Amino acid sequence: MTNTVVAAIDQGTTSTRCILFDRSGRIVALDQREHDQIFPQPGWVEHDALQIWQRTQDVVVGALAKAGLSASDVASVGITNQRETVVIWEKDSGRPISNAVVWQDTRSAALCAKLARDGGQYRFQNTVGLPLATYFSGPKIRWLLDNVPGARKRAARGELLFGTIDTWLVWNLTGRHVTDVTNASRTMLMNLQTLDWDPAMLKALGVPRAMLPEIRSSSEVYGEARIDALRGVPVAGILGDQQAALFGQACYKVGEAKNTYGTGCFMLLNTGTQPVISKNGLLTTLGYKLGDAPAVYALEGSIAIAGALVQWLRDNLGLIAKSDDVEALAATVADNGGIYFVPAFSGLYAPHWDDSARGIIAGLTRYVNRGHIARAALEATAFQTREVLDAMNKDSGVKLKALKVDGGMVRNEALMQFQSDVLNVSVTRPVIAETTALGAAYAAGLAVGYWRNQIELRANWQALKSWTPQMTAKTRTALYAGWQKAVQRTKGWTS
Repeated sequence: MTNTVVAAIDQGTTSTRCILFDRSGRIVALDQREHDQIFPQPGWVEHDALQIWQRTQDVVVGALAKAGLSASDVASVGITNQRETVVIWEKDSGRPISNAVVWQDTRSAALCAKLARDGGQYRFQNTVGLPLATYFSGPKIRWLLDNVPGARKRAARGELLFGTIDTWLVWNLTGRHVTDVTNASRTMLMNLQTLDWDPAMLKALGVPRAMLPEIRSSSEVYGEARIDALRGVPVAGILGDQQAALFGQACYKVGEAKNTYGTGCFMLLNTGTQPVISKNGLLTTLGYKLGDAPAVYALEGSIAIAGALVQWLRDNLGLIAKSDDVEALAATVADNGGIYFVPAFSGLYAPHWDDSARGIIAGLTRYVNRGHIARAALEATAFQTREVLDAMNKDSGVKLKALKVDGGMVRNEALMQFQSDVLNVSVTRPVIAETTALGAAYAAGLAVGYWRNQIELRANWQALKSWTPQMTAKTRTALYAGWQKAVQRTKGWTS
């Protein structure tokens, strides 16, 4: 057999997976390994980049073994990744100079505040589409260069390389130092119009161009894999995880949107071949770019904590034994008992962008029990999504009527119904819920002719289940008003 499957490496915030897909977009095999979450001090979040690379190799071997396949059966490899997470490593040895600084990390808050004093939080928005925030890669790079001994001088001499996780994996797989437009658009360093590193941004953030990867499209052959399990297989697709989900959900037309419920929660709306600069707290980002075709842009609403809140209930409070238990616990109560859980653990992301906010549970009384806390934790994801959708409707001028959803939390039936109720739109889950990995596979498969075009990809998409609103307008309005009141209590906590 040859070219039986396309492999997708899905390197996420808490785990790494390799999924093998066939031509119909169905999963042939999957392997997954978690990696360590490192919290050196409040607000700091790190990963071990070498451990991530080892996990990547492990899951590739594992998936191929489960399918009984070898490298000769793989047409190409696509990569999708946790975005904004920063790795800096030695060019000669390949050793990272520190742990990876994760997208949730807030250590660069002082730098962002300093930069915002001259021109405000949105001073660079027209160039890069992003507000000044700890979320993005550029301030994290600057922090490492300023705080790891000798790093800045070594970077200026060309001894160090920077990459988001996609770049780190491609470099280890192929020896090529590249990224794609979607990941580059999350650094605060890429110009939205030129799709290249912007000299003024590099100067403002103090990042030497010599350490940056070449920016390429999302679907092309970057090089051949050199590890034994994939030796000679083209690495041919790169998409940041949320853009990969947009692509995997077949949101190829202007106005089509998806929401991914993972560690965080991320809604993307396809806005076509021209960037739309948000006036309502959203991000202007690259949706995807296929080879030489024009780039497709998107508006994004980014929520830092969604599934991570369920993990927090499990790991920090011991409220549940495993993440899936949260649905049953929440079902023990009829409503949230009057409480709201705002998980601003890393500040508030879209549409507020307040690094100084911190999480709260508001409205506590002695009536409240474990079930109410679990229910409020799930509802927090739906309420945050409502905030993003409201902003998206204002920016786009188009009222969204339906939402495609994916990610681990969409298995939670109660959450999906509540999401439909709070948004007052239908919510649809596809047959293949692993749309992030599927999007990366699609990009890699298109580059080598495994799939011919996007028409073929759209034909693969099938709905599995839909939810429609059941809540009265009065109840919806009252619940959302309570949420908005709770959000205001979180703001300015550390300022």
